[in-house]
Amino acid sequence: MSKVLYPSEIEFSQLYQNNDLLLVIFYASWSAPCQKLAPHIDKLAQEHPEATVMKIDIDAYPTLAAKFKAETIPSMFVVKKGIITRRRLGFVSYSTLEEILKD
Repeated sequence: MSKVLYPSEIEFSQLYQNNDLLLVIFYASWSAPCQKLAPHIDKLAQEHPEATVMKIDIDAYPTLAAKFKAETIPSMFVVKKGIITRRRLGFVSYSTLEEILKD
């Protein structure tokens, strides 16, 4: 069973470069859309162990958020072997999360 990771900046860099399939979610704890998305992210991590799922708090790591231009939250990025292949902004359904992960 996989779980959602909350890495430091150093851990983020290592995970970013060393995973075949990565879902990065930029979020803020005070954001209603992020709070609504959280259970879907947890479920996705459990049901799709082939993907590494990590959440980055934009308030704790503003430089990472800026690097990814994560100005809207939640901002989700699918990364395959160090290359961003998909970007999605705002709240999405669970089925949409699965879809963007598989594309």
